[in-house]
Amino acid sequence: PTLFCHRLETDESGRVVDYKLRQKDPKRASVQALHSLNYRVIAAGDSYNDTTMLGEADVGFLIHAPQNVIDEFPQFQSVANLEELKAGFIAASNRNLTL
Repeated sequence: PTLFCHRLETDESGRVVDYKLRQKDPKRASVQALHSLNYRVIAAGDSYNDTTMLGEADVGFLIHAPQNVIDEFPQFQSVANLEELKAGFIAASNRNLTL
């Protein structure tokens, strides 16, 4: 497994005092990288920090999102559970998938 993290900066006591982003908007950049390889991207997220990724994806879903996020981003289908998300992914896929 590989983990790509941002960096936290701490003071002498170990208290977090700052952070350094490894990459600006990494979720969106990941979708852009997949698109550069000619992949179709179907993405899911639950809040504001996911909306640029969802917008960059070919199809984006909100899952378990707060109502204010659902209201603010009506362009993304909102699903309440994993079964609905699976059904949405299957419907959005170019492949003949089943549950």
